[in-house]
Amino acid sequence: MPNDSAASSTPSDGDAPGASAWPPRSSAHPTGGEDGKDAPETAAEVRRGAVVLLAIGVAGFALGLLWLWLAPRVPLVSDGRSVLLLESEAEHAVGVDGVFILLGLVFGAVSALGVFLFHRQGGIAVVVGLALGGVIGSLLGWGTGTLLGPTHDVVARAREVGEGVRFDAPLELHAYGALLAWPVAAMIAHLALTALFGPRDPEPEWDPGAYGTPPPPPEDAPRA
Repeated sequence: MPNDSAASSTPSDGDAPGASAWPPRSSAHPTGGEDGKDAPETAAEVRRGAVVLLAIGVAGFALGLLWLWLAPRVPLVSDGRSVLLLESEAEHAVGVDGVFILLGLVFGAVSALGVFLFHRQGGIAVVVGLALGGVIGSLLGWGTGTLLGPTHDVVARAREVGEGVRFDAPLELHAYGALLAWPVAAMIAHLALTALFGPRDPEPEWDPGAYGTPPPPPEDAPRA
């Protein structure tokens, strides 16, 4: 008859020497560790990017008002049959585009400075919000200036003022590439500010003990 006490004293697989539990437990990633913190941090970064996009986009109305105020006017006149430029050799249209580009560069630099001061740690969402906000701000500024400027119905305006009377042409943007002045300036300024004044990552410390102690030279080695 087999000895029951001997059978009961036999160690199980989990208690055997050298046996490990399955699945293996990793101390570097415990349950509820760093992985659980990534989601709140990502959500907070996305919220910061959305706030940046909204704030910069709303500033586009200010761009449109300044453009309407500072842009040169293109004078028109009617001879009773058609509408003509009063000064055919003047380059007012170039001045209109140039003022918009200059304002876009200024707004881009100022918005990048504001974002850097409030969100010095940066982040992908903040940078994306800055770029998209600049595009939206440029579009809103363009629409605000053209909407609040002189009417686009030139024929009706010419009939209203009469023959030989000067009136202003509608405010138009001929170079659509000017819409990129704001986001491009914002990206360059933010990159420069981050490179010059942004937080630096700590450099890893060199631990000479990590490589171990070099072995002593053999006794029979020739001495210098």
